[in-house]
Amino acid sequence: MLRISGVDLAAAACINGVVGSFPTVNAREPEQLDAWLTEIAERCARAERPTAPVCPNVLMRTDPDKLDADVDVLVRHKVEMVLASVGSPEKYVQRLHDAGCFVLADVASMRHAERALESGVDGLVLLSAGAGGQTGWANGMSFVRAVRRIYDGPLVLAGGISDGHALLAARLLGCELGLMGTRFIATQEALADPAYKTMLIDSSIDDILLTRGISGIDANFLRPSIVACGLDPEVVSQPVSKEKSRELFSAYAGQMRGPKRWVDLWSAGHTVSAVGRVCSVAELVDELEDEYRAAKAAGRALLAE
Repeated sequence: MLRISGVDLAAAACINGVVGSFPTVNAREPEQLDAWLTEIAERCARAERPTAPVCPNVLMRTDPDKLDADVDVLVRHKVEMVLASVGSPEKYVQRLHDAGCFVLADVASMRHAERALESGVDGLVLLSAGAGGQTGWANGMSFVRAVRRIYDGPLVLAGGISDGHALLAARLLGCELGLMGTRFIATQEALADPAYKTMLIDSSIDDILLTRGISGIDANFLRPSIVACGLDPEVVSQPVSKEKSRELFSAYAGQMRGPKRWVDLWSAGHTVSAVGRVCSVAELVDELEDEYRAAKAAGRALLAE
């Protein structure tokens, strides 16, 4: 999550048994990325319990020099997992494999899925409708079953997983894992502004706006944050080309103090309705586990009818 996940959030997730992830661009320099990975590994080593792996998220549309340098750091640390987003990871798959890394690629269409598999990745993250930030368009249930017709390897569902019940549903659909973002923004360990966390609590699914007018790519943002920046949600949400969206946003920014994407304009997914309070990662994971177990029990009871 851009500008949201760092050392504290990723390490807390890993220590509490769920894969922790952060975009490598959140670390401004390769040296900072190196320091982050070292700190996360040290915290996990001190934990008095089994820990989950960290999974850095590499954005393929990053500045090429920054991207190359970040991959160098990941290879040097021999990270167990990497998630490649917003573009093909083909250039880096073999290097990461040589370092013993399990490579996931997020995809938003069947064509994306096919191309990712051709590049040699080890698993797919299915970016479905309702994901926070950059989002997919396909219904998650349909997308999983469509991909399962052509691929029997590891799948992760992203978008719309609000609680343990939804996580179990993803497993039943055929996914090994679920990817959650919005719920973790409202944790004590997240780097999000306190006002951002409060807005999540106060918002519902109706407050999520799908727009290409902010980032140039279809993305879900909190309507109240758009309004707070002085932008008109109805204008921003108009379907336009990537080039036109950049022009539109620049025009808005020129009329005011210049709101920044992911800094002043805050994203969230459809799961915002499940955010009821700010809590620690440990508390959230415990809550998700309780919900997952309750969903399994309900499922067994349903099957017994």
